Amino acid sequence: MEMKALLSCSGLLLLFAWLSPSQALYFHIGETEKKCFIEEIPDETMIILSRQYGSDGRFTFTSHTPGEHQICLHSNSTKMALFAGGKLRVHLDIQVGEHTNNYPEIAAKDKLTELQLRVRQLLDQVEQIQKEQNYQRYREERFRMTSESTNQRVLWWSIAQTIILIITGIWQMRHLKSFFEAKKLV
Repeated sequence: MEMKALLSCSGLLLLFAWLSPSQALYFHIGETEKKCFIEEIPDETMIILSRQYGSDGRFTFTSHTPGEHQICLHSNSTKMALFAGGKLRVHLDIQVGEHTNNYPEIAAKDKLTELQLRVRQLLDQVEQIQKEQNYQRYREERFRMTSESTNQRVLWWSIAQTIILIITGIWQMRHLKSFFEAKKLV
């Protein structure tokens, strides 16, 4: 019974970890290594990447086209041997969309009440949802076009195979007929 409880508890923890909205991770990188991450995002979406090594660092970019965006990191340090076995531990936090906004800072700057700030957050979330929906429509349209193109190619390929099969059958029948006539079996 204890084993079942332990398995269900660990399953629950795994589910909560999977459902967690966090995009933070860490990895080890060597002196000449390059690590790349692919983030699928809609167009006109702001992305903030934050790295921690020594002092904190942060950079922001806005996607101008929808789709997969590749983020690659590498070290330009020659002092990697000083760290654990020549590896550097990098903490990376990726924030996408409305999560990039610093709402306490926005409230202080624009002098917003708590209700106004919450409305602003909701509007930003609605805007991000619209971008995601538009991106999903774009992906669905691309997939539909690819499916229709593949379907058309398969149709023409099957028609060509049928024609070749019919022509081969007719040729075999004529060849056998002339063979039997030459042997005077017919």
